[in-house]
Amino acid sequence: MTPVTVTPLDAALLGLVEGLTEYLPVSSTGHLILTSRLLGLGESPAVKSFEIVIQAGAILAVLGLYRQRVRQMAAGLFGRDPAGRRLLINLVVACLPAAVIGLLLKDLIKGYLFHPTPVAAALGLGGLAMLFTGGLQRRRADSGRDLDQLSTGQALLIGLAQCLAMWPGTSRSLATILAGLGIGLTPVAAAEFSFLLALPTLGGATFLDLLTDGRTLIEGVGPLALAIGLAVAFLSAAAAVKGFVAWLTRHSLAPFGYYRLLLAGVVWFFWVR
Repeated sequence: MTPVTVTPLDAALLGLVEGLTEYLPVSSTGHLILTSRLLGLGESPAVKSFEIVIQAGAILAVLGLYRQRVRQMAAGLFGRDPAGRRLLINLVVACLPAAVIGLLLKDLIKGYLFHPTPVAAALGLGGLAMLFTGGLQRRRADSGRDLDQLSTGQALLIGLAQCLAMWPGTSRSLATILAGLGIGLTPVAAAEFSFLLALPTLGGATFLDLLTDGRTLIEGVGPLALAIGLAVAFLSAAAAVKGFVAWLTRHSLAPFGYYRLLLAGVVWFFWVR
């Protein structure tokens, strides 16, 4: 049996990083890769799998916080809520591009992009994109559309943008929120769709990883460390989502852009150059 590579303390720290960054536009995958390096965990298959599977804790947090939307979609599935059915269809359409590309490129992404150099590049580019779209966010806050007005074609555009987040450091939330603003949603509506889109997207990625690398994960990490990571990710993600939505109602995304640029510089200085 492979020796345990992730201690309960390591798992708690990684769970905290996952929960705090999964729904913020700063890249949870990039932060997890860097945190694993700082903890000296290396890049074993078990550690890479753990970094994906603890997303389940963040998924459960959104399920709890947006349970009314989830119930609405469930009612729509059985023809009792037209708005819920439209939202469900939009989410299915939006997650299809990432599902197809993820299945085709899963091994390539893990093998070539889960390293500090591509993470630093994506962090920097994403930070610049966030700063340059500050005016768009202000306009959408004043005259943007609500989530119920999202069309299926617009949902597909957000789903295509989400594929950019397969590059660690880009941030799934960043790509989908900026795409949502681009097609006319308010900042809060764009964030809500991004959070809900995480349910099938992250859920599918987690299930696929468990299916292919579940045994490696259990042998290399252990059930206790995995449970701790999931629990901490759940609690910290719930707090992060609430705080982020409250922030968007009054402030811009600019501080997150500056943070990404600063972090990109730190990563480049200590790990890349």
